[in-house]
Amino acid sequence: MTNPTALITGGSRGLGRAVAAGLARAGFDLIIDARDAAALDAAAGALRAAGGPGLADSGAQRPQSTVTALAGDVTQPAHRAALAAAAQAAGRLDLLVNNAGTLGASPLPALAEYPPDELRAAFEVNVIAPIALTQLLLPLLRANGGAVLNITSDAAVEAYAGWGGYGAAKAALEQASNVLAAEEPALRVWWADPGDLRTDMHQLAFPGEDISDRPEPESVVPAFVRLVTERLPSGRYRASHLMPVGS
Repeated sequence: MTNPTALITGGSRGLGRAVAAGLARAGFDLIIDARDAAALDAAAGALRAAGGPGLADSGAQRPQSTVTALAGDVTQPAHRAALAAAAQAAGRLDLLVNNAGTLGASPLPALAEYPPDELRAAFEVNVIAPIALTQLLLPLLRANGGAVLNITSDAAVEAYAGWGGYGAAKAALEQASNVLAAEEPALRVWWADPGDLRTDMHQLAFPGEDISDRPEPESVVPAFVRLVTERLPSGRYRASHLMPVGS
């Protein structure tokens, strides 16, 4: 018996690390990446120490979850190729979580003053990179009837002053996800809004402000684990609507 395998980008901190831990507890082997090699090594070490063998539906023990960590920038084709090679070496891929992202310009500028180079970079990270990585991994995902989970934001569907660059990029990712779901009916394709969380990215949106009232990323992990393990229909979800009763 082998574990399912999940590849999570941006897995060294914040929501990516929290989701990786939740999936390990659910019995997934992990492939994680991040640009900061030291932070990634620390996250991988913590995930390995926590273990997470999981149990099969029959009650049989699954093998101990494994963690493969590859440092690099997901906007770079060579790094995306290395991630695809790691998934190929794992022998299967059941879930791709496109979590790596960037806020863009900070402090958040109005669109009238948004530097075009910053906007271009935001689209490269938040739209081009996840689509390109998904393209590489589709053969493995198709082979296992897998799933793609794209992390999005309410800024993709709501008009918040200052959030035009980030929101436009996430809106593009959402429509790409919507089309992918139509083109790949054998897969599950989800685009999910985790809500406001206490993360480094959210702090960049509000420099110098206290965001300690926002919930920790771990608080929404049960919603994402439910989405994956119950294999809900393709579509857009909000984590707050997916939380299991009693969580």
